[in-house]
Order: sequence, then structure tokens, then C-alpha cells
Amino acid sequence: MKVTVRYFASIREAIGHASEVLETDATSVAALRDVLIARGTQYQDALSTERAVRMALNQSVCEASAPLLDNCEVAFFPPVTGG
Repeated sequence: MKVTVRYFASIREAIGHASEVLETDATSVAALRDVLIARGTQYQDALSTERAVRMALNQSVCEASAPLLDNCEVAFFPPVTGG
């Protein structure tokens, strides 16, 4: 399936680009994250499962177990604090 992946803030800076379109067999956001981590050091450092990373599916914050659909958009971003 085709998935648009968007990266924000420090994750975008670590990976080196803001978005990409991928063909993947991943069936969940967590599985997609694993696929991306396997791509190499930049992705490992930015998306490590040991790091706090928020995820959104089609512009709604989601759990890692959220199922992917063809032509969906997944976003990865660091937790946001405010004050």
C-alpha cells in the first residue's frame, strides 16, 4: 500500500526531510515505524522505540496499533509541552 509519511520538529531535522511517500506491507503505525527504523542510522536515532514519539494517522493522534489504510498519512513528531 502507499503511505505518505511526515516528520516534524527534531525528527524532521534528524532524518533530513519533511515527508516521503512509501510503498509498504506494514499493517499498523507501529509496524511502519519498525520498517523506517530498519532503513538506517538516521531513522534509528529519530524514531527509536526508546524515544518518546507521538504519532498521527490522517491528522488524528493515534496509538501505535492503529491500522494503516492505502493512501493514508502518518506523522511522527516529538511530544509537545506548553506553558
